Amino acid sequence: MEHRQSTMEGMVIMINNFYNGKKVLVTGHTGFKGTWLCKMLYDMGADVVGYALTPPTQPSLYELSGIDNHIKSYIADIRDYETLMSVFEKEKPEIVFHLAAQPIVRDSYKDPLYTYETNVMGTVNVCECIRKTDCVRSFLNVTTDKVYENCDTNVAFTEDMPLDGYDPYSNSKSCSELVTHSYKKSFFDKSNISVSTARAGNVIGGGDFANDRLIPDCVRAAMKNEDIIIRNPYSTRPFQHVLEPLSVYMTIAEKQYHNPEIQGYYNVGPDECDCRTTGDLATMFCNAWGNGLKWINVCEENAPHEASFLRLNTDKIKSIFGWKPVWNVEKAVEKTVEWTKVFESNGNIADIMTKQIKDFLRTGA
Repeated sequence: MEHRQSTMEGMVIMINNFYNGKKVLVTGHTGFKGTWLCKMLYDMGADVVGYALTPPTQPSLYELSGIDNHIKSYIADIRDYETLMSVFEKEKPEIVFHLAAQPIVRDSYKDPLYTYETNVMGTVNVCECIRKTDCVRSFLNVTTDKVYENCDTNVAFTEDMPLDGYDPYSNSKSCSELVTHSYKKSFFDKSNISVSTARAGNVIGGGDFANDRLIPDCVRAAMKNEDIIIRNPYSTRPFQHVLEPLSVYMTIAEKQYHNPEIQGYYNVGPDECDCRTTGDLATMFCNAWGNGLKWINVCEENAPHEASFLRLNTDKIKSIFGWKPVWNVEKAVEKTVEWTKVFESNGNIADIMTKQIKDFLRTGA
């Protein structure tokens, strides 16, 4: 893939020049977050290589965005160590973002074996490929705010709190963290490889079509002109636009590439005022969408356990990187609706993604 000038040229953003011409591997690139990350990296001039299964939803942001025409894509299973290793050996990435996962809490109750195989052994496979090749300089494993032992005490989690997710998804991501910590201490600290993990809150944004997620459920109901069904309107979550954590991931990977002393374990979430209930978020969506859209509370009997309160303390990442959130939760919902209206009208998805990325970076500059 030939090098290109960044399409973000001229914008005041520290990560632009760094990624221009860098070979970057993104696992899970066909998913919601993975597609947005590939789009950001590509627009900033990176040579992007993706490794993932086929898109997990129909429709899919990956296909709508057209990013497949601009990156090198390997459709394969993260559990397939031999194939993954062959990609590392052939592509020789300098930077690796590990996003491949089974990401749905309810699906993890249905198939815990697949969830653990993907989320734990997938991480082992990525770490082993990095260990056995000499190309990677910076590695970021993306996990979740749900890795912590959550006793519903309404306390914001800090990075030094115990890891012990409750359900198979959350627990498998706790294990993914521990795998990464072990490889770092056992192997990567002795090499020239910087390693961090990022524990992000609940992300929203245009192009998420997953089942059992609040905003995609809102979008589906709105486009059918139906009431939105909410199961747990009083559950509090750290909602943030998808571009918030992605920009942080890219910053961590860049900074530790130059300075291994900043590698570590980071919470990535909104300010406390944006940790809102699911009912609040649904109301914001209804207001932004208009057309008399409303939501109703439908109590679900025998529902699987989900924590009622999640909030992240982000003092560490703010102190080390001088970071602060760019869009509050209301703006995040507005941007999600803006994207969805373009999708609904069969508009240009690549263009609205580029526009929103530029808007985000200009605001945060």
